[in-house]
Amino acid sequence: MRKLNFFHSAVAVLMLAATFVACSNDDESSDAPNPTSKVHYDLTVAVGNHGGMGQDKQGHITLSVASLSDPSATIDPSQGAEITDYTMEGIYKGKYIYQVPVSANRFSKLEFVNNRMQVVQEQPFKDGITFSPRNYTHAWINDNTLVIMASNGDNNKVIFSKLNTDNMSIIQQGELNITQPSGYTVLTSSGILAYRKSDNKLFYFYYWKTKKRNGVEEPFFHVAVINPETMQVEQDNTNTECQQMQGSAYGELLQQIVFFDENDNLYLSAFNDVDGKNIGRLLRIKRGEYNVEAGYNAFTDAKGKLLTVQYLGNGKVFAYCGDNSVTPSKANPTIGDVAYYYSIIDVNNKTVQRLAYNGTDIPYSSGSFSQRSTLNTAENLMYFGVNTASEQRIYIYNVATGAVTQGASITSGFYFDLLRVVEE
Repeated sequence: MRKLNFFHSAVAVLMLAATFVACSNDDESSDAPNPTSKVHYDLTVAVGNHGGMGQDKQGHITLSVASLSDPSATIDPSQGAEITDYTMEGIYKGKYIYQVPVSANRFSKLEFVNNRMQVVQEQPFKDGITFSPRNYTHAWINDNTLVIMASNGDNNKVIFSKLNTDNMSIIQQGELNITQPSGYTVLTSSGILAYRKSDNKLFYFYYWKTKKRNGVEEPFFHVAVINPETMQVEQDNTNTECQQMQGSAYGELLQQIVFFDENDNLYLSAFNDVDGKNIGRLLRIKRGEYNVEAGYNAFTDAKGKLLTVQYLGNGKVFAYCGDNSVTPSKANPTIGDVAYYYSIIDVNNKTVQRLAYNGTDIPYSSGSFSQRSTLNTAENLMYFGVNTASEQRIYIYNVATGAVTQGASITSGFYFDLLRVVEE
């Protein structure tokens, strides 16, 4: 097998011929690169063990890659950069990464260039509104207005900061006007935030519990509808379909949990506890509505959690899911278990088809805290990584034809954490 050390250099830039066309119906608030820009791929891996959300005790490495499509190539992540002062869990938009760094005292605007993390601008926290690394959610109101939201240090209030990402200035910040229910004292740390362009509303999904450790959660999560201009909660609804949203502790910094279709219907990954097992559902809030649609669930054959959902267009969703039956001795598989698989969900027909290669289901993968999948819509290809006991390989799903091919591998000893299409 041919071994290649890819790096982001002037040569790699010249090799790039693909352009990226955003598939969202809301280009301005998308995390995707500019539709006219050339792109490359940023690959982040954990060293020696699975990572994700600070679990990578041995560190993680990020590498810029010009191409992922050669099945004979082996990418050597050791040629990349170990990230220490900043977390891999960030908000990607265009060529920039936005995050709260490890020091937890500021907002950072970063760019990963020539396999080095470079600071573009930073904004210190102010007036007591502070955020922790990895524990916040976000939404883009327009191309340069970013809202970051989380519960505070005591987990009894929801705080927010609205940033102008052109200069990283703080436009507005404060607390949400939500009501604490009787008997519940602790909020989930991040919740999930989304912006619906058709009626200019923010949706914040959250819930309360009785205490931080081993507390009892509310039976159903809340749907707070927020005016993005005033940041006032206009409605605080309680859904009747699911107990928790997926990713409630860490927002969408690592995994995509929420998306909109062409009609601006909102979809959310969530789950219920069924006899001690987490069973995923894909919920919907229809355009013009402000609560979860009763009885709707597009993920009809759930075997475990629905970890990642990425919209492909025409009602099709690329999904990364868990299978509780693979680990019968456990209620739910853990991050190192080879118990996760890829599927295509049809939100109109409510069907699920597991992805296969050459007529055989793609092997189960390990790694639950990760999003090793990214869509290049100029090529109409989804690139996704699979960690098995014997292989760490990129597979490629052709959105138009449904065909699956193999791409590059990575050297042993590294585990997929994050894969992103990034603007040049």
